[in-house]
Amino acid sequence: MLRRYALTLGAAVAAGPFAARAQQGGAEAWPNRPVTILVPFVAGGPSDIIARVIAQYGGQSLSQPVVVENRTGANGEVASRLLARAQPDGHTLLVGSIGVFAINAALRPNLGYDPLAFTPITLAVTTPNVLVVNPDKVPATDLRGVIDWLRRNRGRTSYSTSGVGSSDQMTMELFKQLTETDPTHVPYAGGAAAATDLIAGNVELSFQNLGTVAGHIQGGRLRPIVVTSAERHPVLPDVPTAVEAGLKDFVVTSWQALMAPPGMPAPLVRRVHAAATEALRHPEGRQRLEQIGFTVVAGSPEAYAAFQREEVERWRGVVRTAGIKAE
Repeated sequence: MLRRYALTLGAAVAAGPFAARAQQGGAEAWPNRPVTILVPFVAGGPSDIIARVIAQYGGQSLSQPVVVENRTGANGEVASRLLARAQPDGHTLLVGSIGVFAINAALRPNLGYDPLAFTPITLAVTTPNVLVVNPDKVPATDLRGVIDWLRRNRGRTSYSTSGVGSSDQMTMELFKQLTETDPTHVPYAGGAAAATDLIAGNVELSFQNLGTVAGHIQGGRLRPIVVTSAERHPVLPDVPTAVEAGLKDFVVTSWQALMAPPGMPAPLVRRVHAAATEALRHPEGRQRLEQIGFTVVAGSPEAYAAFQREEVERWRGVVRTAGIKAE
């Protein structure tokens, strides 16, 4: 599926970040044609929102449009294959999730692209997952109580996720390994559907991205147990971290990053990185992201490359131990 939006950014609108002046020595200006940001998922989701923030906010003027293309399919593989084949000239980029850039590599041995071969630009944002339960189905109000309840009800509990290979599934599988519990996986087509069925009582619990469930928590439809970040999150300041609650080293973040095709020259990487991180740090853009539970990182290409390698190895271990297979 393809959904395409063109944003022509001029003086009357916050300028797009992909402006660049001609390189000294007569080199070609970048961009000299529209810049495309590929998004592997539907419009309105986290990757799409971040792509539009990057497109909208920046520090330099631009005479070229920024085009956001939603290329959905195969849990990000369709868009990623397009990026892998694109020229590394700064005119094709991709905003993708932990699933696209780490979990797919762990889960799918015959993946049609190598996420570690892409040129890293920046780790854009992170957000914790939240362990939430249906308050009518699960009597426990803290982590110890949830673990004890799961152990007492072995073989009779289930958890919802946004899909096979999602960060919420991987988080629960790691939780199961650490706590020796066995809720059954029930995948859905996205976090909203997973939360809806949890609220309806068709499953008992779930790890979901903070932005997906914050409103349901505030409305009393779901009970939060722990967040998976290293520190408490300002959106849920009264909810402890899993580490605080006694689950040692259980720190998991869902994240989104900006990548370029393999082989982008270092000078161009620096220019794209500077423009993209300026956009992510723009006060209005940052506020928009923080309101839906994201923490803006906007780190260096080198820091993201190291983080991505660690994430791929971490989730390979979880997948191997759990025996998870792509469906």
